[in-house]
Amino acid sequence: MKHFKETSGNKRYHTLDYFYKQTFGSKVFKVSLNAGFSCPNLDGTKGRGGCIYCSKDGSGDYAGNPCIPIKQQFNEVLKIMKNKWDSNKYIAYFQARTNTYAPLSVLKEKYEAVLSLPNVIGLSIATRPDAITDECLDYLEELNKRTYLTIELGLQTIHEETSLLINRCHTLECFSDMVQKLRERHISVVVHIINGLPFETKEMMLETVEYLNHMDIQGIKIHMLHMLKDTKLYELYQTTPFHILTKEEYVDIVCDQLERLRPSIVIHRITGDPKEDDLIEPVWLTKKFGVLNAIDKELKRRDTYQSFNKTIFNKTHQIIDHQVKRKDLVVDATIGNGYDSLYLLDKIPEGTLFGFDIQKQALTNTTSLLKKNKKKNFQLFLKNHNEMFSTLESYKEKISLVIFNLGYLPNGNKEITTTPKTTIEAMDQAYQLLNKKGIILLTIYPGHKEGKKEELTILNKLEHAYKGKYKIYHNTNNPDAPYLIEIRKNNFIN
Repeated sequence: MKHFKETSGNKRYHTLDYFYKQTFGSKVFKVSLNAGFSCPNLDGTKGRGGCIYCSKDGSGDYAGNPCIPIKQQFNEVLKIMKNKWDSNKYIAYFQARTNTYAPLSVLKEKYEAVLSLPNVIGLSIATRPDAITDECLDYLEELNKRTYLTIELGLQTIHEETSLLINRCHTLECFSDMVQKLRERHISVVVHIINGLPFETKEMMLETVEYLNHMDIQGIKIHMLHMLKDTKLYELYQTTPFHILTKEEYVDIVCDQLERLRPSIVIHRITGDPKEDDLIEPVWLTKKFGVLNAIDKELKRRDTYQSFNKTIFNKTHQIIDHQVKRKDLVVDATIGNGYDSLYLLDKIPEGTLFGFDIQKQALTNTTSLLKKNKKKNFQLFLKNHNEMFSTLESYKEKISLVIFNLGYLPNGNKEITTTPKTTIEAMDQAYQLLNKKGIILLTIYPGHKEGKKEELTILNKLEHAYKGKYKIYHNTNNPDAPYLIEIRKNNFIN
């Protein structure tokens, strides 16, 4: 894939299948097990009744039968899986309920039993952040040195009011502390979250992912809330109805979440897989592959991918990819160190790039970069960008794109910056040069004093002179972060 490499097939996110094949050299099966453990919010240690959405099997609906020995259970589940797929490498997945919530001697008995089986290359242990003792941590650290170990921590949401409502019985601080303890021991961490929890907004769900994106985690499981029969959740819904996400809403949220996640985070799961007989809502979850396909299609429609929002330049490149053709004439109004110019020249092998900057160092750096990459179809001018029209007047209404990267030269003199007056003049000149389908791209840097002045001047200009012809794109809520403005010669169609 052009934009995202850590994937299998047509996916635009870091798939677990790809990760396993890169790590182990072949396909790997996770064999789900039910070791018969309880939970601290079931037995009264932390709370009673368990999480309000949890099934009678404790989120282990497709795990084995806890009434039979763990080795026999593993082999029976594996036999069923073998009818669908073929592999000779397995990870034993302790799935149901809290799989570190037992005396250490019991944990060792269960874990070591499956590790002794042929072709078992690792363990994946689902648990809670408040259910791993220091003694257990020491054992997990030792275990991690001799097998492939992953600890899956249930979080579901970062919002304490929701956590209280769903009866999680642990705090966000508890979760954060346990992630740190596990990572200090170099143990991989996968986090479970749930979209569509009662009364949560889309913004709250995105905040959960943004929080996790800044943590040292290695994987994530994204679930849609299952409303199952005979659960506290269903009782709540009957007395206090809350919105159930539609399939379209869920797909939209997941795609937004993926765009925010850094590329190294492996996506272990991206939708749920409930038993039809127990499911009340949402019924669209029963069509698992339909949900997966819808996510793929939406990412393709957006032309985005996991980590797309890491930098605003991904949006810039996306627009360039769609806009610029092989023979086009384009302008880099602030060439800086030449990276925008190089990206544009890759798109116009039969066109021409015109570049402007007031600093000799910028021209020197850009010329060196472009020649190193064997580019010849460019002309650079040691001029301010508000001299653009007088320099290129013969190309009036022939330019396809003008790009501005405002601020100061990276790694250069920060006292020399673009200014509000000359930038506004250059914008108007660029607009005159555009052909009828042409666009202007401006990357704004409001994070310094002069950048903030320039931002306010440009926004005022847009509202008065370019109404209906511009869009603003942010990739973060940080008010000081760079963002992109797109201006079109023709109005945007809303």
